[in-house]
Amino acid sequence: MSTVFALANQKGGVGKTTSSVNLAASLAATRKRVLLVDIDPQGNATSGSGVDKHETEYTVYDVLVDDVPIEQAIVGTPEGSGFDLLAANGDLTAAEVQLLDMDRREYRLREALHRVRARYDYILVDCPPSLNMLTVNALTAANSVIVPIQCEYYALEGLTALLDTIDKISKVLNPSLHIGGLLRTMYDPRNSLSNDVSNQLISHFGDKVYRTIIPRNVRLAEAPSHGAPVISYDAKSRGAISYLALAGEILRREQALNQSKQAQQAKVD
Repeated sequence: MSTVFALANQKGGVGKTTSSVNLAASLAATRKRVLLVDIDPQGNATSGSGVDKHETEYTVYDVLVDDVPIEQAIVGTPEGSGFDLLAANGDLTAAEVQLLDMDRREYRLREALHRVRARYDYILVDCPPSLNMLTVNALTAANSVIVPIQCEYYALEGLTALLDTIDKISKVLNPSLHIGGLLRTMYDPRNSLSNDVSNQLISHFGDKVYRTIIPRNVRLAEAPSHGAPVISYDAKSRGAISYLALAGEILRREQALNQSKQAQQAKVD
């Protein structure tokens, strides 16, 4: 059964979509089976993966609102990306309102993903930059949350609200939900503010902060305009190397977590 990560932060411009696309490609490069779910009406993860968001027959909107089987909506990405995609476009804006009147509205994505979870090792969900019903669906479907945080002023603004939301959803809708890690993005070591924010995060959250840091990188910023993850666009760039390192760190954390669970189960037995 796959692990589902939601990449969430209600603050825009923190590298959330960049992280979703490039982490998906980096995990796929380690020969893991990966599905990227774009649940942001902007559809940037879709176009950044090299898929035309206006040309796909079905999107996540059709899955959530019209009960189209998710198997029919999943598409492949161009050669070199290596992961599958559930696309999104502007149609999804209407879903935010339509979901409010639907039965089991918080569980629509979770129930759809359940049909395909056995096919994948990892499912990544790129959330919109707001705490709306789409984000609630993503958090209800996820095992773990990755929180990208820009190492700049106001970085911690709104983080408390997000953590409160995660806590409430874990208590009411999804008991297995937890914080997978906080990911420092757009990091510039020459900037004292970046260092200050990084130190604040480590001080407050300790080992919840990923050791891997995503730097400011021109090639990383250019890759979406070419419809490709940075690992395909320029595999030797600092951005590509950083996301490969993040994938490795996540795999090691998952392995350690599974070993801990097995050890606890062995004590019970």
